[in-house]
Amino acid sequence: MPELPEVEVSRLGITPWLKDQTITRVIVRDKRLRWPVPQEVQLASGQVIKQIHRRAKYLLIETDLGSIVMHLGMSGKLRVIDANYPVAKHDHIDIVLASGKCLRFNDPRRFGACLWQPVGDTLPLLTKLGPEPLTEAFNSDHLVALAKGRKSPIKSFIMDNAVVVGVGNIYANEALFLAGIDPRRAAGRVSVKRLEVLTQAIKAVLAKAIEQGGTTLKDFAQSDGNPGYFAQQLQVYGRAGDECLQCDTPIKSVVIGQRNTFYCPSCQR
Repeated sequence: MPELPEVEVSRLGITPWLKDQTITRVIVRDKRLRWPVPQEVQLASGQVIKQIHRRAKYLLIETDLGSIVMHLGMSGKLRVIDANYPVAKHDHIDIVLASGKCLRFNDPRRFGACLWQPVGDTLPLLTKLGPEPLTEAFNSDHLVALAKGRKSPIKSFIMDNAVVVGVGNIYANEALFLAGIDPRRAAGRVSVKRLEVLTQAIKAVLAKAIEQGGTTLKDFAQSDGNPGYFAQQLQVYGRAGDECLQCDTPIKSVVIGQRNTFYCPSCQR
């Protein structure tokens, strides 16, 4: 599933092709996505794209009338291609531009989304989200205040979008390793000092992943390309049984919140 860094790299990849371009039409070939694609997305036709924003893992293509809100779901991919390029299986939506290009959304599993947010409104699914992890709004004071008294595992806590958005499974594992915190530990039993370290670890892990993804930006404008996950340098995720890269202790795996969790029993406590 695409996580925040992949979505941010998608935003960076498509922005140069979409910003300041006029949308000539929106083609919806299959509206049966996670939620039915509303007819209102057609309001974007004739509008100029002002900016492409990201909120959590949602991309907002902004115009004067409102924004097309897209989510990649579990298998969604975006490409900027010639508008007349042959349609492939699972190519559900085209946002056609006056330049002759289009933003094409392909989603085999159809868990993605394409919604409409009128100007001045906020979709309900965006109203209860926590702060963005790479902004000043996400800081140790915020994390300490919300962690107080919480009995849930610290890994589940930082994956809660009401606490902070975009810390998916991969990056929660990596951040907790970097901070030296056992993912099973109750959030309310992690000291203030260690929560301060974790805050910075989350920021560092996500920023590094976005930087690594920069090598894939060209893929978003190749008709035969397949933009998706980029190569990542992972310390613990997916490495159960392998030696820890810091201390050679075998990495362990447990299930927390129905998600596979990886940690070093020596480096994390």
